[in-house]
Amino acid sequence: MPPAAMGAVARGWHMSDVVIETHGLQKVFHTRRGERRVAVRDLDLAVPAGGVHGFLGPNGSGKTTTIRMLLGLARPTAGTMRLFGRQVPRDLPAVMPRVGAVVESPKFSPNLSGRRNLLLLARSIGEPDQRVDEALETVSLTGRERDRYRAYSLGMKQRLAIAATLLKDPDLLILDEPTNGLDPAGIREIRDTIRDLGARGVTVLLSSHILAEVQQVCDSATIIGHGRMLASGRVDDLIGSSTTYRIRIDDAERADQVLTAAGHTVRGDGATMLVVDSSGPPDDLTRVLADAGLYLAELTPVRADLESVFLDLTGTATLGSGPDLGKEGDR
Repeated sequence: MPPAAMGAVARGWHMSDVVIETHGLQKVFHTRRGERRVAVRDLDLAVPAGGVHGFLGPNGSGKTTTIRMLLGLARPTAGTMRLFGRQVPRDLPAVMPRVGAVVESPKFSPNLSGRRNLLLLARSIGEPDQRVDEALETVSLTGRERDRYRAYSLGMKQRLAIAATLLKDPDLLILDEPTNGLDPAGIREIRDTIRDLGARGVTVLLSSHILAEVQQVCDSATIIGHGRMLASGRVDDLIGSSTTYRIRIDDAERADQVLTAAGHTVRGDGATMLVVDSSGPPDDLTRVLADAGLYLAELTPVRADLESVFLDLTGTATLGSGPDLGKEGDR
């Protein structure tokens, strides 16, 4: 999907179905030297109700700053924000009971068990003990809930943090880089937990800079860069319906002409290699070429992903591809 079309997707949601909505959101920081730094610039964000929405971009793109403004932890310089249709930060006291968030490292007592930590928290906010066991089951910590917190792996600690937010049974869960620093096993645990929560009807806003990982759990996504919204919509729409194939053929120049005449988008990739975008099955390509007396030596599908979409939009390879690339902090 071309960038212009992708930008239009951002306004494809019905406002009655939107849980998070921002218009013209801006945050400007002033450094000690008196310099003006724009962290979030005219951001229009719409997060639909239900499922998992990825909030994606490289480190320093403004994701954490946006989340902190939504939660009342930072004041916007300009623009408007709404949660569940209520203006924030003005109406935050009314909507916060419906919101859970893991933005910073949680503070649990290392010598107490995971369950005991949650029990103390539940009683401090007036939630019944039953909610603790339900939350532990939701994040798949049943069986390890009586282990001391200090013995938990990083992945288990993150799941306990998510369990803490579930004590008040939120309608919206905001997670800022929840897989940061985790090993592959921990990432899988968090991914499964997030996917299950979305399937249960919780709206999850998942902030991350690891697009390949997020693509596995998100129903929809917003991609930002330098504080601006670059594209937003359902993941399938962002990626597009066409399939890319890499083909090897002796007469690449003539194959290019034949495929282009047949309506395919073709890019050269060396003397005998072509990259072809096609909305049809691969046998369409082979038939068109065979009818012209051209025969393939290789045809390989190239799977589209969110990262390739991002690179097409920005032209820069600034996104991380692994789990341990650092947290953006308040930027």
